[in-house]
Amino acid sequence: MPDAFASMPSTSQAAVDPRQFKTFAEFYPFYLQEHSNRTCRRLHFAGSTLALLCLFALFISGEPHFLLAAILCGYGFAWSGHFLFEKNKPASFKRPLYSLRGDWVMWRDMLTGKIAL
Repeated sequence: MPDAFASMPSTSQAAVDPRQFKTFAEFYPFYLQEHSNRTCRRLHFAGSTLALLCLFALFISGEPHFLLAAILCGYGFAWSGHFLFEKNKPASFKRPLYSLRGDWVMWRDMLTGKIAL
């Protein structure tokens, strides 16, 4: 499978401020570039999947600690990927809602094979 990131121009968060994007459609290519490292993407996928499982457990059990676990899994895995492998600062610090949406669009695209996992 060809890597969707090979043809993307290189960006740097120092050069690009995520707050400049007015729509999610403008933001998402930047978001994908900030996730060009495969290990970072895999950590995002694992964290998002575990967060979903925690939210399911919350729904079934009603135990509120599963909400905390969902947040810790989602952000813990994702931020580890950024700081340890991607070597960049998560866009969620400046564009939290677009970043959250980007996480789930990327998760779906990895699940369906559109983006290499």
